Amino acid sequence: MSGIRQFQGKVFPLNRENVDTDQIIPKQFLKKIDRQGFGQYLFYHWRFNDDGSPNKDFSLNNEKYQGATILVGGDNFGCGSSREHAPWSLLDYGFQVIIAPSFADIFYNNCVKNGILPIRLGQKDVEVLLGKATQSNFELAVDLEEQTVKDQDGYKSSFEIDPYWKQMLMNGWDEISITLSYEDQIKQFELLR
Repeated sequence: MSGIRQFQGKVFPLNRENVDTDQIIPKQFLKKIDRQGFGQYLFYHWRFNDDGSPNKDFSLNNEKYQGATILVGGDNFGCGSSREHAPWSLLDYGFQVIIAPSFADIFYNNCVKNGILPIRLGQKDVEVLLGKATQSNFELAVDLEEQTVKDQDGYKSSFEIDPYWKQMLMNGWDEISITLSYEDQIKQFELLR
C-alpha cells in the first residue's frame, strides 16, 4: 500500500444518506477473495440498468465525474454488513478519500486498513462540498499531516483522525506491516523459548 500525506483530486458528490455496503457492492459480486476487479461493480444497481447498459440518470456515469478520486457522501456512509469488499470496490474504482458526516464503524476501519482515507466533516461542510461538486468540475486538496481539506476558492476545514490510523495511512502500512516491523523482537522472543 502506498502512503497518503497530501492528496488532490476530483470530487464525486453522492448526496445520499445511509449508503450501505450492499449498495456499494452487491452481494452477487462477492465471489473472489483477492482485492482486484471489484471497481466495475461499484454502485452496480445505481450505475446500470437491468439490461446492463449505463444508467444515464446516475451521476457517476456523467463524464464530468470520470476520474474522480474523492467521494463526498451523506450521513452514515458504509452502514450495513461488515463486508470488506465495499472499500475494495471503492479503491479499485479509483477513490482514495471519502468524506461524510459519519461512517459505520466497521466500514471506517476497513477503509483505513485498505488505504482509503475516510474523513468526517460536519454536515454544513459536507453540504458546501456537495454543492460545489454538483455545480462544476471540483477538486479538493487533502493534507493528512495537517488534517485539512481545502479547495482553490478559499474553503478550508480541519478533521480529526486517530493518531494510530493517521500513521498507518501516512506510511502505507496495514496491520501485517506493523507486525513485521517487530520481526527482530519476535525472533528474539522465539529464541528465548
